[in-house]
Amino acid sequence: MAAVQYFIERFSVTCNKPMSHLQLACCASYCAVPWQDKSIRIYENNNLEPPLELTGHHGDVSAMVIGTVRDCLVLCSASEDYVIVWDIDRCYRRIREGVSASGRVVGTLLGKVEHLSLCPLSARLAACSGSRVFLLNAEREDVLGVLKAHLGPVTASEFCPWDVNLLISISEDRTFKIWDVKNGDILFESAVLSAYPLLSLFFMEQSSQFITGSGDGQLWCYTLPVDHKCRLVTKLDLSKLEQKHERNHRKTSSPQNSPDGMTGNEVRGTVETAKPVLKIWAQKLHSSHASLQQRTSCVWIGSSDGLYLLDLDTSELLMILPLKGIISDLSISMAGSWAVSNGLGGNMCCLVTSLFGTAVTLLEVNSAGLDELCFRMAMGFSVDEQLSVVPSSPLMTMSPLNAELAKHVRKPQKKIGVSCQKSVKDQALVFHTQVKSSGYNTAPHRTMFTPKTSVKKKSNSASATCTNTKGLLGEYPSHLEAPCMPYAHLTVSTTPTPVSSLQFSGNGKQIACGLGDGSVLLYNSSLTSNPAVYTGHSKAVNTVCWSHSKQWFLSTSEDPTLCIWTPNASEPVLTMGDDQFAKPIRSAQFYYLDKFLLLASGSNLMLYLYHLDTTRDDIKRYTQRSKSKLTSKFNMKSGTDITSMSAINDFYSYIVLAAGADRTIQVFDMNQGCMATQIPDAHCRAVHHLTQNKGSAFCTQALESYNLFLSSAITDGLKLWDLRTARCVRRYESHVNRCHHCTAAFSPCGRFIATGSEDHSAYIYDTRSSNFLHKLPRHSETVLNVAFNPANPELLTGTLDGKLALFHPAEALLP
Repeated sequence: MAAVQYFIERFSVTCNKPMSHLQLACCASYCAVPWQDKSIRIYENNNLEPPLELTGHHGDVSAMVIGTVRDCLVLCSASEDYVIVWDIDRCYRRIREGVSASGRVVGTLLGKVEHLSLCPLSARLAACSGSRVFLLNAEREDVLGVLKAHLGPVTASEFCPWDVNLLISISEDRTFKIWDVKNGDILFESAVLSAYPLLSLFFMEQSSQFITGSGDGQLWCYTLPVDHKCRLVTKLDLSKLEQKHERNHRKTSSPQNSPDGMTGNEVRGTVETAKPVLKIWAQKLHSSHASLQQRTSCVWIGSSDGLYLLDLDTSELLMILPLKGIISDLSISMAGSWAVSNGLGGNMCCLVTSLFGTAVTLLEVNSAGLDELCFRMAMGFSVDEQLSVVPSSPLMTMSPLNAELAKHVRKPQKKIGVSCQKSVKDQALVFHTQVKSSGYNTAPHRTMFTPKTSVKKKSNSASATCTNTKGLLGEYPSHLEAPCMPYAHLTVSTTPTPVSSLQFSGNGKQIACGLGDGSVLLYNSSLTSNPAVYTGHSKAVNTVCWSHSKQWFLSTSEDPTLCIWTPNASEPVLTMGDDQFAKPIRSAQFYYLDKFLLLASGSNLMLYLYHLDTTRDDIKRYTQRSKSKLTSKFNMKSGTDITSMSAINDFYSYIVLAAGADRTIQVFDMNQGCMATQIPDAHCRAVHHLTQNKGSAFCTQALESYNLFLSSAITDGLKLWDLRTARCVRRYESHVNRCHHCTAAFSPCGRFIATGSEDHSAYIYDTRSSNFLHKLPRHSETVLNVAFNPANPELLTGTLDGKLALFHPAEALLP
């Protein structure tokens, strides 16, 4: 496949000395370059005519920015003596008239200015000099204020685009500060973020967030709420993202199919040095592919060796545009600074200085080349056959889901005359399955007869024929906010015992709770009565799961055993012991509307047919009448052990998800009886929890929503995936998960995601944003498990020390 030319070099100039770390200026039509130290040259991007030369500074020009003031395009330049604002159109007009161009001095003797930023809405100019930020009037010489609190030189500052009274500054002291420009007060001050100075800053107006980058390639994305209490959304390492990108590239592409015509090693080489974040810029991808049009959180990172395209929602490196390659020889191979602007026709203009040389080059990122790269990238995102949890075809004839359990028919006993009587040696004296008590141990009857005096006669009125609405399901209140107010809490045991698993029944009336001591507790949904206790495991319970019929629930343990219980009996209806499983059962559930038992043990995914018999035989009470039969077994592709599993049981679905210890997520199609696709390197650690958006019988969602699922991994946060593309669509990292297996859950309406955390809190996210909505603190230990009530807006949490807590929506929002 032909290589794609994405960089077009418009022109290159050579200065009298290196300009590696100077702030240059660029916009869609013009770019400005320092010339002979004290002068400035303005070039037209699409016209190679002689540049416009501006003189007025008596010192070396150290920073420039192009912006608008009162709808006029202006250039702001700074040196140690002056800060000058130039009206570009007026300067061109005066040169054509034969008069020398002049600017307006707005600042005098501020020292060496490292960075300039212009606020077009308020006509303010921020000049960073030393450890101070000078606020200037862009229309006349007037110092509006001086912001001084940093312990080191300020490297950049930017005005907030949606609030002109806010300004954020970053410094070599490795912190950022949020200022109230009007009063000069600090609204927020960060801790030390890195060992390297912060170099770049950018606002994401659509999501009310900002991003800052450091000299060692670290990026931090923060929210900027109304109360100015910034929250960290995600933290990224550019070098690690590049290494992961190249690993995936080598696995999925050949040298001929490489986006830039080279393999990862040829393009980048061995990655050992940090990538300084010199510039951050956002530009929407112009692609006809729907999966890329939906990516609205993409930012470009300008580093010393090229441009990097990141998706902040997924923390994924999408594209690398290196300066040094085999496609074309550019004047600059290592960049010292970037000035980026949206160009004409969807192109992107980049004014780049050489890191070690004296060259300054204007590069144009070709939109046609980017569209070709986007198309190839989208082809890499797509799967061979689009998957969906909602079936689109009937069962195949040879599908494993067609298996049926053969009915057991008792054979009648054959009688062979007198010889039969001789063969019978011992026989029970009672021939019934139940033996009636003799009554010796019961108390004597005191009341012989009590007449029924409160018998009501049946009425023939119309009210007797009215429709019985007791069995109808109420609608889930999807309009309410997420449950965040504590309602009830209790301790499950007298000794600290981890709550290893939680699940509400399908009608939301009961809660099954698996504990680390091997017992299972059954509570009502309000946690108000004493629980029923079920003991059948000798080790910690791994999983509890309700059946779709709400008549049964199962539990698995490290024994390894699986028990199926009915709420009305303390003994299991069916027990599957360690003679059937060589390794512990990591996950198990009812599947295909309760037709199968789906188990994950070792590297095997097993389908069992089963029959449950609750009748009791007092004579053979230890003989199990229920039975199970293995009907299908599936192995992970790499033979790795399964760490988690998920499938939908609320409706017929062929899809089963399985996570492996090799960090993969494999998708099995049970209709075809094979693995449909595989997601390699889903996390940097093995996935310890998978859960799908299963909805609820009380709430209806769009069919596409059921294709979303979550994966959790230690130290790697929570990821939201779309099964149709097998790609991560969002990432959640505000919670803490460093060593324990904290789980997550979808709300019945699909709007919210809840997850446990190790900072003694539970977090609630909006599925549409990477920032958390609520933090539920005041838990006594790590929150291991969370579960939503399918019928009511309630959230249940379980902790490491055996505490349960129930949360409702805020009282003011309750109906």
